[in-house]
Amino acid sequence: MSIEFYYLDFFSIISLIFLSLSFVKNFDQKKQKIFVNADYEHYPNTWDEMFKNDGKVRKSYKFLEKFLNNSSFESIKEKQDFSDQFFMNQGITFTVYDNDQGIERIFPFDILPRIIKPNEWDTIEKGIIQRVKALNLFLKDIYNDQYILKDQIFPSRLLLTNPYFLTQMKGLKTPLDVYTHVSGVDLIRNNDGKFYVLEDNLRTPSGVCYMLENREVSRKLFPSIFPNQNVSTVSSYPQVLYNQLASLVNKSKPTIVLLTPGSFNSAYYEHTTLARLMGVELVEGKDLVVDNNFVFMKTATGLQKVDVIYKRIDDEFIDPLVFNDSSYLGIAGIMNVYRSGNVVLANAPGAGIADDKASYVYVPEMIKYYLNEKPILNNINTFQLGKPDELDYVLKNINKMVIKKTDGSGGYGMLMGSNSSDEEIDNYVKQINKNPSNFIAQPTLNLSTTPCIIDETLSPRCVDLRPFAIFGGEGIKVCPGGLSRVALKKGSLVVNSSQGGGSKDTWVLEKNHNVK
Repeated sequence: MSIEFYYLDFFSIISLIFLSLSFVKNFDQKKQKIFVNADYEHYPNTWDEMFKNDGKVRKSYKFLEKFLNNSSFESIKEKQDFSDQFFMNQGITFTVYDNDQGIERIFPFDILPRIIKPNEWDTIEKGIIQRVKALNLFLKDIYNDQYILKDQIFPSRLLLTNPYFLTQMKGLKTPLDVYTHVSGVDLIRNNDGKFYVLEDNLRTPSGVCYMLENREVSRKLFPSIFPNQNVSTVSSYPQVLYNQLASLVNKSKPTIVLLTPGSFNSAYYEHTTLARLMGVELVEGKDLVVDNNFVFMKTATGLQKVDVIYKRIDDEFIDPLVFNDSSYLGIAGIMNVYRSGNVVLANAPGAGIADDKASYVYVPEMIKYYLNEKPILNNINTFQLGKPDELDYVLKNINKMVIKKTDGSGGYGMLMGSNSSDEEIDNYVKQINKNPSNFIAQPTLNLSTTPCIIDETLSPRCVDLRPFAIFGGEGIKVCPGGLSRVALKKGSLVVNSSQGGGSKDTWVLEKNHNVK
């Protein structure tokens, strides 16, 4: 019996050894094949940021291909877990206002960077500078001489029906004639490989701190890769912003504050982080007071005069004596101080008329009118539903359209015709018919895709790009990178975090990089 016992035990051990070897072999095979290019499922008729149509990897992504082929899923998962924990520890969150189960969410982050070549960035940068310059001239004109109306380039009706046009700004002189101090221009790459402007954000554009934190975690995740890729820096953004705001007043050490609506705002994390990185005070309306036609900040040692306010609250809440009289977020009397030239507000009140989706249609004409130049970055073909013929065309082709409210943001209140039910379309058409001028429509686009780590494999997901521009005494500075937002749901075109989107770090390669 004892001999049989050891005999069986011997074979049991041999079997376990073979099972172990088989597991290791299979695991090694899985490690090697999990990122094989042949398994990458391209979206049809779509430009992929990493892979060409023939499946070959673009030259700018060769280092990433090498990294993936030398990595196991286990190591990739460890990096993803590290990034999730990093964002959790940093408190990097966003707010979803219509979720009954809780509004705070950790911002989803995919560890694989999105790469932009030097020549591509050169076009983007020049195009954004051109666009911001033209939009700023438009704002100066529309609040003063209104030549663009007299020459019938921009329709007067858009002013009469637009809530973002503030008559209180008419004739008001802004320092250095700058209205658009901070801009976020949303870009998409279509299936032709070219970048197009999706929309302009000139009121309180957000996302810059996600860009900064994405870069910080990338440095930690890729310590041996990042320094060798000649990636342009984004970390100087807070200092550039501070310098540009400081240049707006004739004072060696101006007092600059960042005005936030408070901790319940969806971008509060960004407000606190930017204030800290800029070295300025984060204030709410209750922390400021108007006295003798100046703005003062309450401090432990008394009142301190404020020179520049980087406002992150909407115009309607800035002054209850002028706009929304029920607002507790702003400062009573601040518009009088602003009109007197005793404080700078950035961005200027009323800038929203330039980034309204109805005004977007006319930006190429603004560029030609004010700069006598051809647009470097083109608009997406856009239909104004206030025009009967365009409304008729859109309604007949609604399954191929994306329809948006002209004052909408965050991905809320829009219709994706191709992904909507008949009932959803019918209900939306009823809204349109009540006031067609409040809507625009664009053809459904094939946003470029970028590889993401999804369910233990490499999968394409749609992506856009929001670069940030800062306008001040040093001209227009565009941060070399921006926020790449990713639609993490398969097949989705909606990249907004409030609608299930996430983000990636954006690596702009410097000109001395060998990628062409």
